[in-house]
Amino acid sequence: MAVKIRLQRHGKKNQPFYHIVIADARAARDGRFIEKIGTYNPLTSPATIVVDADKACKWMKNGAQPTDTVRSLFSFKGIMLKYHLQRGVEKGAFTQEVADKRLNDWMAEKEAKIAAKIEKAKNDKNSKQKEALKAEADVNAKRAEAIAKKRAEAAAKAAEAATEAPAEEATTEAPATEEAAE
Repeated sequence: MAVKIRLQRHGKKNQPFYHIVIADARAARDGRFIEKIGTYNPLTSPATIVVDADKACKWMKNGAQPTDTVRSLFSFKGIMLKYHLQRGVEKGAFTQEVADKRLNDWMAEKEAKIAAKIEKAKNDKNSKQKEALKAEADVNAKRAEAIAKKRAEAAAKAAEAATEAPAEEATTEAPATEEAAE
């Protein structure tokens, strides 16, 4: 019986969520499986991968073949490195302490990279928001300036019209008073 470590799709349309399962190669993609060893959510940033590394290594040691996608997920999580180091310990290439130290060093470096990537994404998002707010403030300032200019022009026209109107009234009234005086 050929055993595969593969993804089993769950979730809604356009919202995939996967279970990482051990299954017979002849079984349907979402059909029967032997054991569920983890989950994978590609929609989060970075993708959320939860896997029982010990079970995955045990199954690979017993001959289960991971699919290409699962192999890349395992590489990302360090499971393939752990499996490789365990085989080195079994063959006597190095001790378990050396293998554990190498794995822990790799994991610490990987976590630092992921944390830096998350921080960079957060800073990029914050800087984009600040730029958008600054651009919006500039546009609002220009609009307010244009409105103030129009109001000033309208007030100047109104003041000019107000000064012309009493002068015309005075000229029309003056002849009328002169005629009355004669």
